[in-house]
Amino acid sequence: MNKTEMIQKLSKKTGLSMKDSETAVNAIFDARSGKGIIAVELDAGRKVIIPGFGTFKTVSRKARMGRNPKTGQTMNIPAKKYVSFKAGKTLKERVSV
Repeated sequence: MNKTEMIQKLSKKTGLSMKDSETAVNAIFDARSGKGIIAVELDAGRKVIIPGFGTFKTVSRKARMGRNPKTGQTMNIPAKKYVSFKAGKTLKERVSV
């Protein structure tokens, strides 16, 4: 499913107009700086917990030494942050059926 299909399904399921459905989807999922609710919370270092669905959180990975597989030369891999999603119990059970 892509974003347009999600908007159409939301509109059909809730009775909202397509424009209102698009506004709702964008308000939640927009990844541009300062836009989407989930992205803004992750930027601030907070978790987004949706009971039964899952948890979005930001995880920090420490800098470490690695090896270039092509040359075998050691190299420094810098620290970085990334987004992690852990599916909730209800979602896991539904998908595993």
